Amino acid sequence: MQSDSKNFNIIKVHSQYSICEGAVKIDDLAKYCKSNKIKAVGLADSYNLCGALEFSEKLSKVGTQPIIGTQINLNVQNTVGKITLYATSELGYKNLTKLSSLSYLKSNEIADPSCEIDDLVNNSEDLILLSGNYKNFFGKLFFKNKLKNIEEIFNLLKPHFKDRIYLEIQRHKEPQEKNFENYLLSISKIQKLPLIASQEVFYLNEEMYEAHDALICVGEKKFIDDKNRFRYSNQHYFKTQKELEKLFSDIPEALENNYKFHLRFNFKPKKSKPILPSIESSQSNSPEDELLNLARNGLKDRIENFILKKNINKSKKEILEIYEDRLLHEINIINSMDYASYFLIVSDYIKWAKKNLIPVGPGRGSGAGSLVAYCLDITDLDPIEFDLIFERFLNPDRISMPDFDIDFCEEKRDQVFDYLKSKYKNGVAHIITFGKLRARMVLRDIGRVLGLSYGHVDKICKMVPFDPSRPLTLQESIDREPRFKDEVKNNAKVSKLLDLSLKLEGLNRNMATHAAGVVIAGEKLAEQFPLYIDHSSNLTLPSTQYDMYSSENAGLVKFDLLGLKTLTVIDKTVKRLKLKNINLDIAKINQNDENVFTLLSKGETTGLFQLESAGMREAIKQMKPNKFDDIIALVALYRPGPMNNIPVYNDCKNKIKEPDYIHPTLKEILKPTYGIIIYQEQVMQIAQTLAGFTAGEADILRRAMGKKKKAELDRQKERFISGALKNGIDKDVANFVFTKIEPFAQYGFNKSHAAAYALIAYQTAYLKTYYKEDFIAATMSTELTNTSKLREFVEELKKLNIEIIKPSINKCFSDFRAIDGKIVYGLGAIKNVGLEAISNIIKERENNGEFKSFIDFINRVNSKDINKLQLEGLVKAGVFDEFEKDRNKILNSIPKIIQKIKNINDDKDNNQTNLFENQDDNLEDFEFSPAKPWKQKELLSEEFKSIGFYLTNHPLNEFEEIFNQLNIISYNQFYLNNDNEGLIAGTIMSIQEKKSAKGTPYAIVKFSDKKNEFELFLFAEILIANRDKLKESESFVLTLQKDKVNEETKKMRINVRKILNLDDVINKPYSKVTIQLKSNHNLDEIKKLLSNRGETEINLVVKNKNNQAYYSLQEKRKFDLNHFKALKSKNYVEKITV
Repeated sequence: MQSDSKNFNIIKVHSQYSICEGAVKIDDLAKYCKSNKIKAVGLADSYNLCGALEFSEKLSKVGTQPIIGTQINLNVQNTVGKITLYATSELGYKNLTKLSSLSYLKSNEIADPSCEIDDLVNNSEDLILLSGNYKNFFGKLFFKNKLKNIEEIFNLLKPHFKDRIYLEIQRHKEPQEKNFENYLLSISKIQKLPLIASQEVFYLNEEMYEAHDALICVGEKKFIDDKNRFRYSNQHYFKTQKELEKLFSDIPEALENNYKFHLRFNFKPKKSKPILPSIESSQSNSPEDELLNLARNGLKDRIENFILKKNINKSKKEILEIYEDRLLHEINIINSMDYASYFLIVSDYIKWAKKNLIPVGPGRGSGAGSLVAYCLDITDLDPIEFDLIFERFLNPDRISMPDFDIDFCEEKRDQVFDYLKSKYKNGVAHIITFGKLRARMVLRDIGRVLGLSYGHVDKICKMVPFDPSRPLTLQESIDREPRFKDEVKNNAKVSKLLDLSLKLEGLNRNMATHAAGVVIAGEKLAEQFPLYIDHSSNLTLPSTQYDMYSSENAGLVKFDLLGLKTLTVIDKTVKRLKLKNINLDIAKINQNDENVFTLLSKGETTGLFQLESAGMREAIKQMKPNKFDDIIALVALYRPGPMNNIPVYNDCKNKIKEPDYIHPTLKEILKPTYGIIIYQEQVMQIAQTLAGFTAGEADILRRAMGKKKKAELDRQKERFISGALKNGIDKDVANFVFTKIEPFAQYGFNKSHAAAYALIAYQTAYLKTYYKEDFIAATMSTELTNTSKLREFVEELKKLNIEIIKPSINKCFSDFRAIDGKIVYGLGAIKNVGLEAISNIIKERENNGEFKSFIDFINRVNSKDINKLQLEGLVKAGVFDEFEKDRNKILNSIPKIIQKIKNINDDKDNNQTNLFENQDDNLEDFEFSPAKPWKQKELLSEEFKSIGFYLTNHPLNEFEEIFNQLNIISYNQFYLNNDNEGLIAGTIMSIQEKKSAKGTPYAIVKFSDKKNEFELFLFAEILIANRDKLKESESFVLTLQKDKVNEETKKMRINVRKILNLDDVINKPYSKVTIQLKSNHNLDEIKKLLSNRGETEINLVVKNKNNQAYYSLQEKRKFDLNHFKALKSKNYVEKITV
């Protein structure tokens, strides 16, 4: 290795934060620098500092000096282009941050983010400026022949930047590069500006060139084969010292300046302790005083309105003593950690939300363990009532800072952001997120730029299993899915697609905003932290350029304002009840209502928050909850790992088994959960009780057990045993208890979080118990675009025998309503209709009366509220059935209808009146175009497309007779009967294909029949054999087999042995048919119907008074479902047996 001064510095690396331009992951760069002993590297991402902190941190760790820069657009006299700036000191980084923020804060939706020359001049201190390449700002001026402008700009900048301007020489073998270099060499002498050699890096290795070229196409929305697009050369990789020295050997000055460049820097961004926002009240001297006053006043209110009513056996004095001691204990910890302002800010926006009738959740996460939070209205759970520990939230012994996760009504959360903006002005921002090129996304993007058809790419993408809980990489998917190899064999472009996609997978694809998280850090936020504005999101606030991880490392404290749909449902239900003169305060409902627990014990949990999955439904039925604590326990237990304890909890609760309390001293702690350690708080209580830990120490123990770090665990175990010995407990017993509690701690749940979610779950259960129809209607109204959810509710309504009013233009509304014990279907849930448009149409009906006919609808609807797709959706759903039963006739006339509506609206706009217009009471029918009426199957198929499921009828209904003949039964009948094998029919509602841990494919298919919906697993052999024909809304006959009947639980596994398309089963010729005829039979008609020869043996049984005559036709005839239906419709046919 050469000495430091002779190392060529790569100062212009574009990481993956240069969106769709840089293909360097910072982790890969750090590894490269470590293995190649790189002394210094400069970051120069386009338009942002998103990666600055991560870059600084990870490169410093491997011994490489990080040089922090960015490329910012400079806008001078309508020429916009990039300049490169580097921060040499902390002040320089502050100026760099300010300029990066300004470029976005001053931008609009149309133009790229940019700064003006004055911004640059005013924030130039401790910044180094590089002129950039021939495509950047000065290059653009050069090729526009604005040479005078270049000199003027340099003359303007030199007094401010002094010796911190370099003319950048790049040599990547690109056209125009040499011309620009010659100009820079000449102007260097005139302007007396130093030259610097530079290598612009977009990827680490040469073999990445083609993949990078594809990435550029993704960003520019171009095809790779487009001959007119810009192409970088293949020279933008991380070149070696020898390559670069040779490349720039003819300009030693430029080389020398590069060698020394890193010596100009004595700064790098570092991790920071939490920067807590400061807030002071006009009525007090400090946040600490304000917090104490508000908390004490809040405690008085809580005691009077809630706590005393629940503690009728305790005196007010006892209660005050307990609560005031806890309050002061918490206040001392909060103040010692400078956290008072944080509590005040959260309390302020929650109180504002409640005052403005925006539903707020009861609190979630460990914050619900704070009495101060309860007194400040941040949470609605009394931590003392539920044994919640404050130190689980805020612990002086713990370095990482917690935050409050607050749920708001989804539809009104934006109002809270508006409030924060009005209160904290420029001191508040969201947090940026990055969309990644994950397996499916990278295949779609690269498939598109390669020119593969959408259908083909979609087919390949679906070979990657979709499982958010365990996402597979593209390579893992290729290894597990043999169909990839088949695709590669059949199409060379697919091989290229996979090769490029594998190289680009995991890179950042786009910037977005973490809409729930905000940071509040004072007026100078844009100077301290780089900001970004996402113009596509319509958000009120800007975002930090740092993601969640970097924001936390930079010291920003996050406030989570989450949108929770369930709060919207509760709010809507309560408001609907108010319209019916039922005033319900959901915060004051009885939390131990027997009827609510009866509903839960029956497993009627569809629509209930956290309780509606099939597994949860089974667990709650077995549990038979009879107290609120049972719901808290179930919310905590129903997760991988602890869910194995659900049967033990249920058995102990229902007195089938005796609880095991591990040790007598732990009985009080474990009694509420029947000897099972469910909550993290219980682990902490055990450490406090048995080993004399403080609450803070107990929290550290809990974290150590959760993280499973041996050295820390050994230290904690020693402390635990020594503490237990001091409390008079034998060493063996202490060791045994520690060993017992350790596994529980690893997956123990935060009780504060479970209690908060259990409260919302209970509120939904209460509403469903007493106001079923209104609750379900409100829930369905929040799921207008979620077809699978709506389908679940329709199934639930059938089970509850609640009638659904089918879609109707005169009876229905835009959302779902509960009227006279019935659910009126929400027209906004029909696909392609749009909530706003249908709301306007309903408004017209409410203002001016029902639509009297189809032409009345045409005359009154606004053309802005109806287009071809919307009208098609309404027609297919049967919305106009009351005017015209033939849906296909209306569908066929849609172009004519749309034109008619447009003409009427144009006439109204122009104040013209048709002389021959009919009066309202004389309206004529619209002249529809002729069309062939749909058969039942077509009608239901189109209805399915429009609604997403079958509402008015089911496609299997018409085959009831033939099913009886073929012994095809419903799934429910098969499940309950004693047969081990049987035939059932079902229509596919949804298919979800997955991979097992071994990589074999399987599918979860949701079927429906006339009675209900059911899920079946299709394993590899059956799935692969039938994959192509398994499509939504297609009907099948399945051969099912019952396996592994468990006598104890009466559970069984249903396996699919065979799948046949329903049409193939129904339409196949029958081998033998017996037709029983009444005395009024018409043999000539039968002869005509059965005139064609075929494969079916026909027997006739003719009844005549008390006699029966048997006949067999000599020749076999054609006989299928159509013949069956035709004969069955004759009044003289008594029975047909096939």
